[in-house]
Amino acid sequence: MATEWPRFTLIAGPCVIESEEHVHTLAAAIRKTASWAAPGAEFYFKASFDKANRTSVNAYRGPGLAEGLRILGGLRRAGYRVLTDIHEPAQAELAAEAVDVLQIPAFLCRQTDLLLAAGRTGKTVNIKKGQFVAPADILHATEKVASTGNRNIWLTERGSSFGYNNLVVDMRGLGIMRASGYKVIFDATHSVQLPGGAGSASGGQPRFIEPLARAAVATGIDGLFVEVHDAPERALSDGANALALDRLGELLRRLTAIHELVHGF
Repeated sequence: MATEWPRFTLIAGPCVIESEEHVHTLAAAIRKTASWAAPGAEFYFKASFDKANRTSVNAYRGPGLAEGLRILGGLRRAGYRVLTDIHEPAQAELAAEAVDVLQIPAFLCRQTDLLLAAGRTGKTVNIKKGQFVAPADILHATEKVASTGNRNIWLTERGSSFGYNNLVVDMRGLGIMRASGYKVIFDATHSVQLPGGAGSASGGQPRFIEPLARAAVATGIDGLFVEVHDAPERALSDGANALALDRLGELLRRLTAIHELVHGF
């Protein structure tokens, strides 16, 4: 039987750490916005210290492990809950010292050693469902993490490959994953990504962020993952599918109303 989580979970932040000042500024702005638009929501600031799966070898990847974790640790000490990706088993313990949630990237959701290393830290593990994985099949990944004794597991839907350079979201999958009893999050910005759609980078269709997010929250999921940037046109990664900061408030306000209606608050 699925477990109910009354509090809406918000995971938001830039794709990658661009600078220490930028993440602190953006984290403060998102928290302030969430405080009026989604009161009571549990906010996790998200940013990656390394984007190891960029389309081009010349693309910006981030400040790297040591500097990135120092910056993220500073955010945590400032009172934020923090989430970041890990890409290799050796990164799990180091990242666990700096953040609250370890995220398994979609492309790596079947990597057994990575899942086990994340699970052994005891931290919450957010597994992003691969674009190539059926909703029921991602539960094999949860079993790997749970085999370590850690059942603090979230599942995040980010769309499935639909031909070349396109993704589609099957809303039935959200119900299938949530029936597992684990918290289910909808990634509204990567779901509108066009992988490799801009040649040496990914494109995106941000106009579809809100309609997809509304539909996902209406299915009864537990929260939203959204990459947010104050100037998406200047973002160093994934700007094409990011949500502009000034649009976050009204989106959250509408999604919170749907969430409360669905859960009977």
